[in-house]
Amino acid sequence: MIDSLDLPPRPLRWLFLDLNSYFASVEQQLQPELRGRPVIVAPVGSDTTVAIAASYEAKRYGISTGTPVWEAKQKCPDLLVTPARHERYVEFHDAIVEEVWKHIPVTHVCSIDEVACRLLDNENSPEAARALALSIKAGIRAHVGECLTSSIGIAPSRLLAKLASDMQKPDGLIVLTADQLPHRLFALNLRDIAGIGAKMERRLARDGVNTIADLCARRPRDAGSAWGGVNGDRLWYALHGVDLPDKPTQSRTIGHSHVLAPRSRGLEPTRLVARRLALKAASRLRRKSYVARLLVLHGKFEDDKSNWRTSVKLPSTQDSFAIVAALDRLWPRLAAAGRSRPGGFRLRMVGVTLAEIAPVRGEQGSLFAHLDPDSALARETRSLALSRAMDRLNERFGRNAVTLGPLAGGRADHVGTKIAFGRIPELAEFHE
Repeated sequence: MIDSLDLPPRPLRWLFLDLNSYFASVEQQLQPELRGRPVIVAPVGSDTTVAIAASYEAKRYGISTGTPVWEAKQKCPDLLVTPARHERYVEFHDAIVEEVWKHIPVTHVCSIDEVACRLLDNENSPEAARALALSIKAGIRAHVGECLTSSIGIAPSRLLAKLASDMQKPDGLIVLTADQLPHRLFALNLRDIAGIGAKMERRLARDGVNTIADLCARRPRDAGSAWGGVNGDRLWYALHGVDLPDKPTQSRTIGHSHVLAPRSRGLEPTRLVARRLALKAASRLRRKSYVARLLVLHGKFEDDKSNWRTSVKLPSTQDSFAIVAALDRLWPRLAAAGRSRPGGFRLRMVGVTLAEIAPVRGEQGSLFAHLDPDSALARETRSLALSRAMDRLNERFGRNAVTLGPLAGGRADHVGTKIAFGRIPELAEFHE
């Protein structure tokens, strides 16, 4: 029986902070006229896009992240739509992390609106941990903004602290102690656990696991078998409050995507946007000291919800010129796919991803810099040096101080830097 398993001591070890309706809350902080009103944040000024954030006032109408703007307006005639200002969200994120550091070291920045902090032995009694959480909440309200509320979960494992932060929203505070585990979790759904989506939920159901109680009732090895690997084993222990060390991870791709304004969904405007996305990805690649070996071009057409994609191999490179040349070789494939559709080329979203990336293992001066200027090796050396020089100029003088070729047209076509919820852009990216 499970009860016979000897589990180690499971003191409170993690405090997990989840900011409530973060992008919408920042906009309400910046625009007092939005406070207390139903608000969504949208990427562009078009009803064909979707909400990337909804205030709690909007959520009462059944509006959430991913709701199409036109549908949100039908659900709430008084809805206010405000454009996304991603650079401001990064600024507020940095201020919030700085405030949390005044109370406790930040162990992990998990996303733009989530941080995890490891509790020390003098901080992990329920009373001390609760007092710490309340002081963090008060500090954010006082020093960052009164609209920036958060839900905090405290538990023996990081996974449980994350789950606890979702149990009471907005402005919640939940403490899960070892004596409450795992039965306190049984009211939650499997999909509430990070990493369990629709596909994994179906896989677990085929093995007879339909609830968290079903998963916890198994022995760790059996739970791992249902999951399909050792992560199920780790999940079982985490749900029982055992604090396991993280597995090392490494970035595998660098990329950007962009939802196109309706007037910019033709072939040439889309090509210019894709080119800009490739240049942004190349700049990030250099800043992180990676090289890429694969370029992926992908998108969604207006008449099709599925992803269209194609790819081409790259030499091991971080050079903007080589990456843009590879994109140019791919472009006729996308053009042909678009022209074959009823109504012609109408692309709703375009994305460029650099894959098969690896760290630069060490650099030395090029042996080919002094070859004949028309030599391919000499051109590659010069173009990489030029790419790096453009990075430095844009960082010093601002976005697009120098560019490789033409940019897309008006303001609605501006690519900008977008927030992926699991990745916080460096401020340098806003100068790309």
